Amino acid sequence: MSISAENITWKVGKKVIVNNVSLAVSQGQTVGLLGPNGCGKSSLLRILAGLRRPHTGTVALDGKSIAGMAKKQFARRVAFVEQHGMTDANMRVRDVVKLGRIPHHSPFSSWTPQDDETITTALKTVDMLHHSEQGWQSLSGGERQRVHIARALAQMPTEILLDEPTNHLDIHHQIQLMQLISQLPVTSLVAIHDLNHASMFCDALIVMQQGEIVATGTPQEILTEDLLWDVFRVKTKIELSPFHGKKHIHYLV
Repeated sequence: MSISAENITWKVGKKVIVNNVSLAVSQGQTVGLLGPNGCGKSSLLRILAGLRRPHTGTVALDGKSIAGMAKKQFARRVAFVEQHGMTDANMRVRDVVKLGRIPHHSPFSSWTPQDDETITTALKTVDMLHHSEQGWQSLSGGERQRVHIARALAQMPTEILLDEPTNHLDIHHQIQLMQLISQLPVTSLVAIHDLNHASMFCDALIVMQQGEIVATGTPQEILTEDLLWDVFRVKTKIELSPFHGKKHIHYLV
């Protein structure tokens, strides 16, 4: 098992945001995290990323609680791409991606050619190498998102958590990114709104509603018209695509 959580509860005041959530993601899987706005997806990802401490429950990597892990050790394992990642300074794109190498260096270690190669590869992967000398403030929202993903890839993590990574991206880069995530040799947990992308690119899905997990399984198993009505309140017709053989969701109006 790669990353897991057991009986996680997190509250703001008296309001329960994540309610007694348990999950287990197998090594190398691409898992989609689905649910309507406000269901707790982003909060759960931040807990799994070690950025929020749950009121109850534990998060573990390979069965070992992250509470006892050194921050640098954890950062070598887990990368997190936030939905609205910010970089205040007008840094060069390449320098933003360099931040991903921090967990692999001590205060006295030198930058190496391998570090440079890792940065270049990460930028190529998200189709941003030609912007590497450009200033952060001059980038569009979609370009900034791709740079944050490159920064995460530069960490060379074994687990990557992504909160709506296709937000702000045009359709070409949405598909390119989801295909990339599904092919990475890492464990990926990705919050996603596009249910057809979830069906096409994810090995398994976790569905949340009102802070709780209400369904888990493969896209073929759990993407049903009844579930989508119960969780999202949308009427759908689901068929197997003649092009890729996965479930395709038609929305009925």
